[in-house]
Amino acid sequence: MSTPSNDLDLTRSRGIQWVRESGYGAFFAVCAGVSVLTTIAIVLTLLGPALDFASEASIWEFLIGTNWSPGGSGQYVAFGIIPLVIGTLTVTITAAFVAIPIGTLTAIYLSEYASPRTRSVLKPMLEILAGVPTIVYGIFALVYVTPALKALFFSDLPIFNALSASLMVGIMTIPMVSSISEDAMSAVPDELRQAGYSLGATKFEVSTSVVVPASLSGIASSYILAVSRAIGETMIVVVAMGARARMPEVREVAGIVPYIHPEDVLFEPGMTITVAMVQTVQGDLTGGGTAYKSVFALGLVLFVITLTLNTISDVIAARYREVY
Repeated sequence: MSTPSNDLDLTRSRGIQWVRESGYGAFFAVCAGVSVLTTIAIVLTLLGPALDFASEASIWEFLIGTNWSPGGSGQYVAFGIIPLVIGTLTVTITAAFVAIPIGTLTAIYLSEYASPRTRSVLKPMLEILAGVPTIVYGIFALVYVTPALKALFFSDLPIFNALSASLMVGIMTIPMVSSISEDAMSAVPDELRQAGYSLGATKFEVSTSVVVPASLSGIASSYILAVSRAIGETMIVVVAMGARARMPEVREVAGIVPYIHPEDVLFEPGMTITVAMVQTVQGDLTGGGTAYKSVFALGLVLFVITLTLNTISDVIAARYREVY
């Protein structure tokens, strides 16, 4: 005589549930595929004209040339990217000196010191700052920052200069550093903080010796993303820095080691790679010509730089990621 089983029946009919889950999976796969295909399309769009440019102009001169003049209306034609790289690095490095320390300290305050009420007010304000159009930053730098620097510190500072543009790019990227870093710090388990306090550590010691190292991968990723954003900035630079490709004076230490003094770059107008692309496209140039194709070569250089930075970010995040 058989007896009824006391085991619970945990099985259920898949039916419509299986179809629904398969549909979700397919939709997400399509979204991921669109992202990958978009990236591939961008690379192919840049690669074709860039290769044509390399066949029409000297790629060696493009990489080491010190004069950028894509031509038009009888101008001298030269495609040296070095002045553009110097202008881009000047803006990016100076902006990083502004955004990284201020953004990191802001993140520490929001994560470890601010009350929940204060955090609920300050963080949305930072996110609003990130949403301000970049042209507004450029106008602010031109109308207020440059005159202030000229009146307080540098009396001979020209209207268009790299310093004010770099400062505003740094201010623009502060919310990116602070927001991502604060999220990484908030994800650190409270048990680590309590362990530090139980050993007699102060709040400052816990913040700097426990929380920051534990969230280092997220903080480093925010730095790389902010630098990538600064490299691709256009409107602030073109409004506040001007649009003149200028090779600064190359000095030498003891007549042997060449270097460029910061004041020869920061206190003068300049041009970044993105500004050169915009100026070239809007200039009096024939579509399909060598100068037009140089825009795609510049875009490919920017793409490689950004891809390299993102790869470094992934490596750092994987190296220092803590699993709790």
